Amino acid sequence: MGLTAAQIKHALDEVSGREPAFAAALEKAGYPEPRIRPRGYMTLLRTIVGQQVSVAAASSMWNKLEAELGEDFTPACLLERDFDTLRACGLSRQKQGYARSLCELVSAGEVDFDNLPADDEEAIAELTKIKGIGRWSAEIYLLFAEGRPDIWPAGDLAVMAGLGKILGLEERPDEKATRALAEPWRPHRGATAIFTWHCYNNPAL
Repeated sequence: MGLTAAQIKHALDEVSGREPAFAAALEKAGYPEPRIRPRGYMTLLRTIVGQQVSVAAASSMWNKLEAELGEDFTPACLLERDFDTLRACGLSRQKQGYARSLCELVSAGEVDFDNLPADDEEAIAELTKIKGIGRWSAEIYLLFAEGRPDIWPAGDLAVMAGLGKILGLEERPDEKATRALAEPWRPHRGATAIFTWHCYNNPAL
């Protein structure tokens, strides 16, 4: 479960008290809506299915997978299917490799979505053991599915651009600068990230 509206509001009010530019942006753009995803392997599997394809293509593949495997299919269900069956659902060889990696680790108990490490960096390391899941995907999972309050996906282009817009920077900050700029906003960087996405294409700003 991601951060609630009340948690986002509290966090952004705290950050706005430290950073006048955030207070000004918040007044113009308003509070963002929560971004919530279900906890569990399905959310990361959907991330894998959606990588490097359009939203429509990802949705089509997911619908075919559910038609083949059932709506609440287990990792074992996917592992039982052969290459051609999954290919008919739209999964390329690479996506199948990533999906099998995820399902194998879950089935073996090597990744337990109900008991990820409490430390954010340790949890990110655990999730990136899965083929096809990089730091960004792990951070998005921890923010949207677990509601971890201090996740800061500094490598996200929209976070960089949104932050530059909020702070009135002449150029979009790079990942290193984006990470450094957010240090004073701990432990509220998760809500701050959601706000940067909210501001990224907001015509009010």
